[in-house]
Amino acid sequence: MTGTMRAPRSRGGLSGTLLVLLGLWGGFLPFAGPYFGFGFSPDDTWVYDTDRLQLVIAPAVAVVLGGLIVLAAANRAFAVFGAWLAALGGAWFVVGTSVATLWDVRGIGDPLGSGEGQRLAEHLSGFTGLGTAVVFLAALALGRFAVIGVREATSSDGDGQAGATTTQPLVYGRYARENPPAPAPAPPGDRHIAGESRHNP
Repeated sequence: MTGTMRAPRSRGGLSGTLLVLLGLWGGFLPFAGPYFGFGFSPDDTWVYDTDRLQLVIAPAVAVVLGGLIVLAAANRAFAVFGAWLAALGGAWFVVGTSVATLWDVRGIGDPLGSGEGQRLAEHLSGFTGLGTAVVFLAALALGRFAVIGVREATSSDGDGQAGATTTQPLVYGRYARENPPAPAPAPPGDRHIAGESRHNP
């Protein structure tokens, strides 16, 4: 059982890397975007307030931290926790600007673009589209860590049977259940020959 909790670090490599990059993008866009005329008002860089803390910084930290856990975790349960953390951060990017109005959060500002296309791109890349991509990648990581690969199961079974016998090959799966291995032959010195005990004291 313990062996199945281990997972190769490469399993969450791609998803974890993308989650970290998306989290950094979402966290820095409102602060550094005005350098490029792409972001949210006011048209000044590195403007901080509590609204941005709640709507941008907090979910970005959750996504980056979750991505790092997915990227580096060798324990399946820990990796699943990281994926869930990133998924919650992504979900907050999607719904946070609407839900936070319940406690009088005004938002981080209007998109800077003058045209409808740029304003839509700014909103999607900063909130709705970004959060959807994060949730998708987190769900992908959850699926990958929820599946136990054949090599991992074989390795786990091998750990449990280590030292049990070295004379029989280790066979796994359905074939092993339907065709149990034959008992190992006894060493020649232990064989009993019929009638030997009567003639040799």
